[in-house]
Amino acid sequence: MNNARRTEEKVFSFMEEHHMLKAGDRVVAGISGGADSLCLLFVLLEWAKRTPLFLAVVHVDHGLRQESGEDARYVEALCRSLEIPFYLTRADVKARAERDKCSEEEAGRSIRYEAFSQAAEDFGAGRIAVAHNSNDLSETMLFHLFRGSGLKGLCGIPPVRDEIIRPILCLERPEIEGYLKERGISWRKDATNEEDDYTRNRIRHHILPYAENEIAPGCVARMSRTARILSETEDYLEVQTKEALKRCVRAASPGAAGEEALKEGAFAVIDRNLFVKEHPAIRARMLHCLLKELWPGHKDMEYVHIQAMMTLFTQEGNRSVSLPFGMNARREYDKVILEKRAPQDRGAPLEERGEFSPVSIGAGELGETPLRVGLGAWGEAELTLLLAEKHREVPQRECTKWFDYDKINKPLVFRTRQKGDYLTLSDGRGGQMHKSLKDYMITEKIPKDKRERILVLAQEHHVLWLAGWRISEYYKINGNTKRILQVQLRRDCGGSETEEGYGREH
Repeated sequence: MNNARRTEEKVFSFMEEHHMLKAGDRVVAGISGGADSLCLLFVLLEWAKRTPLFLAVVHVDHGLRQESGEDARYVEALCRSLEIPFYLTRADVKARAERDKCSEEEAGRSIRYEAFSQAAEDFGAGRIAVAHNSNDLSETMLFHLFRGSGLKGLCGIPPVRDEIIRPILCLERPEIEGYLKERGISWRKDATNEEDDYTRNRIRHHILPYAENEIAPGCVARMSRTARILSETEDYLEVQTKEALKRCVRAASPGAAGEEALKEGAFAVIDRNLFVKEHPAIRARMLHCLLKELWPGHKDMEYVHIQAMMTLFTQEGNRSVSLPFGMNARREYDKVILEKRAPQDRGAPLEERGEFSPVSIGAGELGETPLRVGLGAWGEAELTLLLAEKHREVPQRECTKWFDYDKINKPLVFRTRQKGDYLTLSDGRGGQMHKSLKDYMITEKIPKDKRERILVLAQEHHVLWLAGWRISEYYKINGNTKRILQVQLRRDCGGSETEEGYGREH
């Protein structure tokens, strides 16, 4: 067996190990005309002799070099001679980089994969083959290591990711060039690959050769083995992280948990007591996973953000951590909430958000005919006077309350809380006592950002009803009550009574 054949068998074994292709698959291959991509192309053609497939080629002209047009013509002519469908995409990488405010390297990568996806769609392909090799893998591992990446970044380049396959990831550059030379295949050379303008090129030209020659000969192969070990570890931890998310995280909306909790504008609630029982490595991964869902394209998310969030679980007290791009994490007693909401909507009183203005009701407005008043975002309230002798069964609905109307001698007002508000509560000895609304909210662990949003029915500063939480003991009906004020909250004008959004009643 000659060297070229051994190279092909090595790639075939790698492809089979990672289940890259099966008989009858349609594949588009990204071919630049360089050594790596031509090795990929001719190895795939050899594979097709034993496992039939439908192959097409896509070439991207980045418009960065004068000779780029020659590269395109070379690949097109090669495909014509091999009778392979050819797709060409011409792009302006510099313009794309300026538009997206990114490097030309990043812009070029985005353009390439867009072109690959479009060609795959046009050709009806389920697989896209690209020509990364073992040296690319090592360069990526070092690049991520120097940037302080986590375990996933240190895994380098995966052999298979979704529809992307990398058949020659098992080959080093000397093997690739040796294969092409033995088969008498010429390739195009990109002069920019010899320059040190890009970080990866500097790693390729200086760091890896020095490591290979002066520190650890064979380091590229060893780093490939390390990448495999790290990938297996990453896969295992990914499973454990998802299980931990199911245990510790719930959503704002019913029925969703873990990663499914996080949709645009939604938030996730993490149980602090369950979270701290997890291994520290799993805790960090959970937060990273949640942020990734809330913050797509999280390139600027750093270790410091995760550490800042960790303090919400380890330090006492209700606090919040501001994160980039309008994200927020806050501690509320035994839970931590991750959210993505507009800054002007976070914690603002209802009236400041234009959703509700205080509504006053005079005694002369009330009678046996229901009085309906609009409450903005709260829908409406229906107030009715009842004779106690005809109505003795107190309603158990959270949104319908009875009050002793004979004790109400001043106008009532629907509003949000104000300084000086208080409730009358039972003192536990048969009497009553006043408690400031602020202290009550703290005792009941009502989240700080919700306190300004709760509807209050009050007579001056004496609170009759903190909607969703409790009514005042002083205004409760008793055996001496003659007239009852029934107050019914409806979320939508004219709609049916609902308990949604009203918390829990005492």
